[in-house]
Amino acid sequence: MENSLSFFEDRKIRTHYHTERGKWYFSVIDIVAALTDQKDYKKAKSYWSTLKSRLLAEGSEVVTKCDHLKMIAPDGKMRLTDVADPETILRLVQSIPSPKAEPFKLWLARVGNERIQEISDPELSIQRARDNWLRNGRSEKWVQARRINVVSHHFYLNS
Repeated sequence: MENSLSFFEDRKIRTHYHTERGKWYFSVIDIVAALTDQKDYKKAKSYWSTLKSRLLAEGSEVVTKCDHLKMIAPDGKMRLTDVADPETILRLVQSIPSPKAEPFKLWLARVGNERIQEISDPELSIQRARDNWLRNGRSEKWVQARRINVVSHHFYLNS
């Protein structure tokens, strides 16, 4: 299982690859926050709670298709959060009135395509990690040290 971050516009979206299921999962609250342009995590969580109730009352299966996985929360601790696979996320996006819905669908398709490419060429994932670390304010020296550590760890696991 692998936790990572993706970015939609300037928003962090927590992602998780579940190796046993062979699926990517995305944090529902992060997506709600991005689509509603909500920077306050608690307000985004409240919006999601209200939306869940409404969807359940309408008989929508979107909520029942969400899973719970541990991800790093805003307080830095690993906490259970609602996650969904890309198909469920796309259905959820249709339930949130937002001018960002179409750009989000395009972003989700791009992220999926990037991950497929990384499976066939792992160097691409290392480059993506480098770009993300730099975008998060890490120094070039820190990035280089981290890359050496990641490559060494990967080599050790696969030898």
